Amino acid sequence: MKILIHACCAPCLTYPLRELRTKSSDISVFCYNPNVQPFLEYEMRRDCLTKYCEKQGVTFVEGAYDFERFFQDVVFREQARCSICYKLRLTEAAKYAQRENYDYFTTTLLVSPYQEHGALRDIGQSIGQKYDVPFLYRDFRTGWRHTTSVSRELGLYRQKYCGCLYSEKERFRQKFPPQSQNKSDHREPDKLDDKTARQKKG
Repeated sequence: MKILIHACCAPCLTYPLRELRTKSSDISVFCYNPNVQPFLEYEMRRDCLTKYCEKQGVTFVEGAYDFERFFQDVVFREQARCSICYKLRLTEAAKYAQRENYDYFTTTLLVSPYQEHGALRDIGQSIGQKYDVPFLYRDFRTGWRHTTSVSRELGLYRQKYCGCLYSEKERFRQKFPPQSQNKSDHREPDKLDDKTARQKKG
């Protein structure tokens, strides 16, 4: 059984790769993640993933980094961006799997409890039917703790946000929420100047 794993990053690959190796010895990793920005962030994830695949003796394939395509797909549809992103990445994985005669394709996105799992499953299965390559669905979320511990043990690069600029904004917005101004500070300019002048005189 020949399996193609779409991989978002090295930490998320650790558990699915371990599990799927019990089913097949012919596994390749496909890196297609144009949603990841900025480019330096993409490079860090890709390079770590490449090195991990080398150590594991797994074939690594990199797709195009066409981030323009990601933005073209999600602009004005930001509320549905996750589903659009899943479809974009899994479509490219399915196309490659079809071209290279893989029996199945799947994704490491299934390991994350932060992803929309039902949407991933439905989109993957729909794309698999379209390209005649079955989507290998597994609920890898049971291995989330495994990915965390193993990635720390191996010193793998662990990103701080999902990937796109929208998710980066959400991350920093939660960490550093906008500070509301104190109403007592909303003084008219002339009154503020008068107070400053009195302070200087005193």
